[in-house]
Amino acid sequence: MTTGPATAPPTEPADGRPPLPRLAHVDALRGFALLGILLVNITFMASAYQGTGVTDPAHDSAPDNAVRFLIEVFFEAKFYLLFSFLFGYSFTLQLASANRAGAAFPPRFLRRCAGLFVLGLGHAVLLFPGDILTTYAVLGLLLLAVHRIRPRTAVRAAVALFAVTAVGYLLLAWALAATGGGGIDTAAVTEQARRTTEALRGDAGSVIGAHLRQLPDVVFMLAFFQAPAAFAAFLLGLAAGRRRALAEPTRHSRVLRRIQWIGFPLGIAGGLVWAHAAQGHSGTPYQLVAVAVDVVTAPLLAAAYAATVLRTLAGPRGGRAAAALAPAGRMTLTNYLTQSLVLAFVFTGFGAGLVGRPAPAYVVLTALVLFAVQLAFSRWWLARHRYGPVEWVLRAVTLAGRPRLQGGGPTGPA
Repeated sequence: MTTGPATAPPTEPADGRPPLPRLAHVDALRGFALLGILLVNITFMASAYQGTGVTDPAHDSAPDNAVRFLIEVFFEAKFYLLFSFLFGYSFTLQLASANRAGAAFPPRFLRRCAGLFVLGLGHAVLLFPGDILTTYAVLGLLLLAVHRIRPRTAVRAAVALFAVTAVGYLLLAWALAATGGGGIDTAAVTEQARRTTEALRGDAGSVIGAHLRQLPDVVFMLAFFQAPAAFAAFLLGLAAGRRRALAEPTRHSRVLRRIQWIGFPLGIAGGLVWAHAAQGHSGTPYQLVAVAVDVVTAPLLAAAYAATVLRTLAGPRGGRAAAALAPAGRMTLTNYLTQSLVLAFVFTGFGAGLVGRPAPAYVVLTALVLFAVQLAFSRWWLARHRYGPVEWVLRAVTLAGRPRLQGGGPTGPA
């Protein structure tokens, strides 16, 4: 047991100076975010009706709707923000590590972004259209362009970006209400979802074709909803990394408690609006207002989750929690892609073709079982290897070399 934040000693000294430690609590936070991402993504992979504004007619009972509602309140549009924050935070650690080693950082990071983009494109076409890696790759270039920004300026820019995005959706809601428009053609959406379900149950060509047809809508959503919020979270992570805010979270216990007190009530309230608007109000001005509310409140709930995890890790049982979550967080990329691979074999014609068949409660149970297996596998793998399989590939691309894979233990900054 430990009463403070867990840190793991690094194993790769750079230039004779003490290397930056790998922070196990940051890895554990990343592992926790991985669970939230899985609980959201699996709902879209399990049903072609998810996100359409139409309830799956095969699963329209009160328990089914309650499970979907809870996922939308507490998980949807929250955990990618936590991942984005950690991306920005890790960016500062990678920059510091490269500087300490005397390496040229921009070429390395450009190669890393290129590797992420290729992985994400393959992921979106073959396994799951709702990929985030391509977005991170593109936004990473913007982050590199502004990486010299001061922490205070980065925070102000992030807040402004959230605010401008929310105002944009409010203006769209006003314009839609002014024209008397809104709503969706339920019959047409239901028929489209039915056809998508059939395609996803078909052979490999049929599955890929369904993914390609979904991509334009996904790209639109990423560009106008997720991307601005993700970049704002990048900037917050950049500011936190510059201040080394997560190096010793016990020093900020008062701030973490304040984040919980503010983030949970406001974030959950916004989540309730978001989830209610998704239940039969798609395409209406009200839904656009709900999106604006979510843009402002989802970061607060994500921050409250992060504060809770960090405080838990600093508590008497924090060592056990870190030991369970940190290995999965160290190989997040491998686990993220493996989740989609496994679920593609479960739900599409690549394997069992169960899309649309399991009830939402069983879908959530499937996610929890899969995550438990990943926790165990990550711990086993990293006891024998320095990186996760996909992390090793991306590192090889980043360094334009072949890093050593064998040998367990932490390998540098989180």
